[in-house]
Amino acid sequence: MSLRTFILGLTASFGAAWLAMVVVPYFKMRDLAPIADPAAKSATPIFYPKRTGRVADGAKVYAENGCYLCHTQVVRPTYAGNDLYRPDWGGLKNDADRGDTRRETNAFDFIGENFAQIGTNRMGPDLSNLARRVETEYAVGSDPAAWLYVRLYNPTANPKLWNSTCPPHPFLFEKREVKGNPSKSALPVDVGAGFEVVPGSDARALVSYLLSLKKDHPVPAALDFAPKKKAGDS
Repeated sequence: MSLRTFILGLTASFGAAWLAMVVVPYFKMRDLAPIADPAAKSATPIFYPKRTGRVADGAKVYAENGCYLCHTQVVRPTYAGNDLYRPDWGGLKNDADRGDTRRETNAFDFIGENFAQIGTNRMGPDLSNLARRVETEYAVGSDPAAWLYVRLYNPTANPKLWNSTCPPHPFLFEKREVKGNPSKSALPVDVGAGFEVVPGSDARALVSYLLSLKKDHPVPAALDFAPKKKAGDS
């Protein structure tokens, strides 16, 4: 293979990837408008999740600590590499109340956010539906917020997660002397007799934001490209 042929092939490959990942999504999203769903009972079938208060503060903490550098919030469309086969990334395959809620991410998922945390890399898992996974898999029978606090304070505290590449965030917490009864929000970590670790304001905001990440709510049929299970499917 000549150098000229190699360069032309490389250019073509880059051009095709750029077209699929940048140009096509741009033209699809530049003039967004709500799409009416004939089956919807309400006049505005698009669901707008909460983006205010502590959740909005937590989004800032998420950005300030560079969480988007290792985590995406985009369940990729099929043409860009299907993510729906990954356990619970795109939603829940067997939700007890709603059935199969898996779907791809669409631009309306970020309405109300000052900055769409789509991420730049996937050193860690996608977080589009982190709250669903915490509630249905990681923290079953316990407090989801408490599970996330421990995870943030020391990601490798759980022996099953010994190889996690997520950095610890002890600076989001406060180590203080126990005066009277221990705090109900104290983490189950050993920091010396007479002391405890409790979430700081930034930790509480960040966890509120993480627990809001549920991008599997219903959308108009025109936006829902995820394959749904049929009767008899396992």
